[in-house]
Order: sequence, then structure tokens, then C-alpha cells
Amino acid sequence: MTDAALGDNALGAYLKDRRAKLDPAALGYPPGRRRTPGLRREEVAQRANISATWYTWLEQGRGGGPSTEVLNRIAAALMLTEVEREHVFLLGLGHQPEARYEKEPGVSPRLQRVLDALEPSPALIRTATWDVVAWNRAVPIVLFDYEALPPEQRNILRSLFLDPRAKDVQYDWESVARHVLGAFRADVARAGASDAVRTIVDELTALSPEFRTLWRESDIPSHGGDGVKHIRHPALGPITFEYSAFAVDGRTDLSLIVYNPVAAKDLDRIQALIDAGAAV
Repeated sequence: MTDAALGDNALGAYLKDRRAKLDPAALGYPPGRRRTPGLRREEVAQRANISATWYTWLEQGRGGGPSTEVLNRIAAALMLTEVEREHVFLLGLGHQPEARYEKEPGVSPRLQRVLDALEPSPALIRTATWDVVAWNRAVPIVLFDYEALPPEQRNILRSLFLDPRAKDVQYDWESVARHVLGAFRADVARAGASDAVRTIVDELTALSPEFRTLWRESDIPSHGGDGVKHIRHPALGPITFEYSAFAVDGRTDLSLIVYNPVAAKDLDRIQALIDAGAAV
């Protein structure tokens, strides 16, 4: 679709473009004779449970701006991806939709290959609720062996507050825990995942007095996407990492976290442990 096609009625042009890309037969509509590819306007309106006349006006740039609810219905009717839905909101309302957290299983092989390519720097992918869903071989060697846990227990907060080894490797565990909780709050709020974390918050409140205290006190940091991490590794001794968090394109529920050793010699030492297959 060209820039000229967008014109003054960018939303209508985009909806029409998305409509043309849907297969009527795959959605249960008889193919028949159609003047243009894709669904008819009245079929989209039916799927969105809105007036066919109003939907036609929307594509034509008439009838005023749509509501949030209507845009969500149209996005579902057109089977838009989350990125496409965000684009529709920007075109129709001038802002992104409210965050809504939907947990999706696992990561793609492509993302796993990205993690593997970052070795020997430890790198992992976490959800907005800080469940760890993928990692490279450096992570169990240097940070934490998530493979040893059942999937439902692979959560960064759970490891930090319930595993005694977390206090052994941190130089200032309380300061780290306070910062982690603040960054966690920010991620949860940004993703609209407050309901999704209720179970683990309740569990940690019951099992960890430290969590119970710090959860009441923690503030959201001004920046939590990057920083410096100091650890005391049982085999390698002191290591300092610079860490950075990156959004995963097309997966608003995921973040990629990379820990780069500050000292180049630590890369070689980590690689040696990876080759030896020794986990922490």
C-alpha cells in the first residue's frame, strides 16, 4: 500500500487493505463471484457485530471517529496481529490501545537462535510477568539453572526470593531485590498484566518476609531497561555485567535481556565453563 493510498483517510484505506487480504472461503463464506479480493464490507461488519452502513462510512472516512470498543471488534474481525491492531488505533484514535496482557506459549526457533548467537554472554527471554521462557547455554552456567525447575516455577522473582543461592551471589541482595521489584512493577503496569501476577505475588507474600516488606516499599525506577550487575560466581569469582533489555518485535509480552561481561577475559572464562558443561 502506497503513501498516496493512505491520504487523508488513512484508517479507511488501511482497513480496506486488510479486508482484501482475508480469504472468504477460509472464514466460511461462499467464494461466489466477487468484484474485489477478500471479504465484503458487510461480512466484516457482521463479524464485528456492527452496522454494515457504519462500517462502510468508516472506510470512506465519514461518520465520525470510532470508539475503542468498535476498533477492537474490527481488529478481531479482520484477524489483525497485535502490531496491526496498534497501528489501527494510531490511525483511528491517535494513540495506542490500552495494554492488555495475553500470555503466549514459548518462543520461536528464530528467537532461540538469536539467544544462542549471543554466547558466551548470558541472554534470556522473559515475559511481562518475569517468567523465563528461553535462554542460552551461558545462563545456567553464570546466572541460574532454569532447566532444573519445572516450567511453572521459572520466574525471576521466585528465584530471587525463594532460592538461598540468590543471596550468596549478590553483593547487596536487598538493594538488588528492591530494584528488581520496582522494574517488575513497571513491566506489569506497562503490559496490563496486574491480574496475571496476582498468584505469584500472593505466593511470595506468604512465603517470603523479605518480599512482603519490599513489595510494600518498592518504587518504580526511572529506568530499568539497562544497568550494571555485580555477582560473586562460585567458580569464576567476581564478575561485572552490563545488562540491557530489548523489546521483541511482534511479541509485546516478551523482553530479551543480555548480560555482557565488562572484562573481556570473563568472556573466555565463561566460554570455557560452557564447553565443560558446568552449571551453577
